[in-house]
Amino acid sequence: MRNKLFPVIATAALTSVATLFVASRVLDRDQGHFAVTNSRPVPVNYVNYAGAAAPAGAGFELAAESSVKAVVHIKTATAARIITDNSMGDVFNQLFGQRQYYIPSQTGSGSGVVISPDGYIVTNNHVVADANEVTVTFNDRYTAKAKVIGTDPSTDIAVLQVEGERNIPFMEFGNSDDVKLGQWVLAVGFPLNLDATVTAGIVSAKGRALGVNRQRSGAPIESFIQTDAAVNPGNSGGALVNTTGQLIGINSAIASPTGSYAGYSYAIPANIVRKVVNDLMRYGAVQRAYMGVEYLDSRTASPEALTAAGLDKTEGVYITNIKANSGAAKAGLKKGDIITQINGVPVNSASDVQGQIARYRPGDNISIMFNRSSKMMTANVQLTNFSGTTDILKSNSSARMLGATFRPVTDSEKEKYGIDKGIVVSDAGTGALAHQAKIRKGFIITGINNIPVGAVADLQQLLVSNSTVQIAGFYPGTQGMYYYTINNNGAE
Repeated sequence: MRNKLFPVIATAALTSVATLFVASRVLDRDQGHFAVTNSRPVPVNYVNYAGAAAPAGAGFELAAESSVKAVVHIKTATAARIITDNSMGDVFNQLFGQRQYYIPSQTGSGSGVVISPDGYIVTNNHVVADANEVTVTFNDRYTAKAKVIGTDPSTDIAVLQVEGERNIPFMEFGNSDDVKLGQWVLAVGFPLNLDATVTAGIVSAKGRALGVNRQRSGAPIESFIQTDAAVNPGNSGGALVNTTGQLIGINSAIASPTGSYAGYSYAIPANIVRKVVNDLMRYGAVQRAYMGVEYLDSRTASPEALTAAGLDKTEGVYITNIKANSGAAKAGLKKGDIITQINGVPVNSASDVQGQIARYRPGDNISIMFNRSSKMMTANVQLTNFSGTTDILKSNSSARMLGATFRPVTDSEKEKYGIDKGIVVSDAGTGALAHQAKIRKGFIITGINNIPVGAVADLQQLLVSNSTVQIAGFYPGTQGMYYYTINNNGAE
């Protein structure tokens, strides 16, 4: 029996010895490997493709370098003020006098773009709105006070000027109609009070309407370029730039649940900016042009509205009404026509139409391509102003609307009555203003539909975009605010 067990025991012993020997050798190797790992980092490589060329248009160095020289940091200051509640029917006021509210001083900041060597700067209206003092800091750290030349709440554009020629670096306008989806762009500005900052992204959409300009205008015009370039508070008024360094938009808004960048930013197209800026510099007021049509936006209309109009496609903009004696009526356009192009540019929504018309003045002619009963046709339309003429309106001029004549308040009247802006009824006339509201000569209008007005052009824009308006104002020498509602359909 012992003779039979001995070979088994011997074999097991030899196997154990061999196992221990091999294990010790392997352990020595592993210990050596770990020691090397502790003294040398794991190799890390860039994930580029060796020898591959950079994507076309992806070189941003020259565009970034030239852009930051023409983008400025804007800081604003609003003085503390006291607001008086002039409500006439308030029993508290009658017993204890008018209530007053103290609004403390405020500061803000944004960005701007130099557009000429003599110091003209474009920014957003909301950056400088209500500011008592505007300061501009240039790329070379030079700081100066700026004068507000003009503002346009409808497009959210403002023009500033720093007086004194300094041969300032400026940016040239590009053609925003040439902007393509997927195109690389740069956003340049002063976000979060940082120094000049450049971010990159692509154009993700065109002709966007957000409704954000309704906060300050009753006649908003929105046809934004949407990008995914990072934009944060402080970027407002800064530049959207193509890879050749041209200005193709003014950054204005972001879509975000938090107030900071969340992936979407919006810029006002350069072609709209250029027209508004030229108007403000030349006339002091934007010359708004109209075709004289009402239309249905097939992209946002309900299925019921589309069915009622007999539409089964979304291309083009459906005309629901033509105003008598308008440029569209004289050109032969009719209800039921579907506008597909304006001056060769396709339009598929209300924002597309607004974006195209906003770049023209009264008296300009545009080419309209439209579909009538499945037949493509063209027409030339002469644009007019709100009153149906081609006259130019200046900010300090008077105008006749609702059968009455209006003019802006003077600086002395602002100081005397403690107001920032307003419109004076210089002649009540015999039209809707006098008949419906019984408003008399001398009444000072401070707001329309809860939107402040300070120029006759503001009043025109609000009247043309609202069939019913509520007028707020006061009579000099009396206490209290008055409110009137007027139906201005067809009233001139």
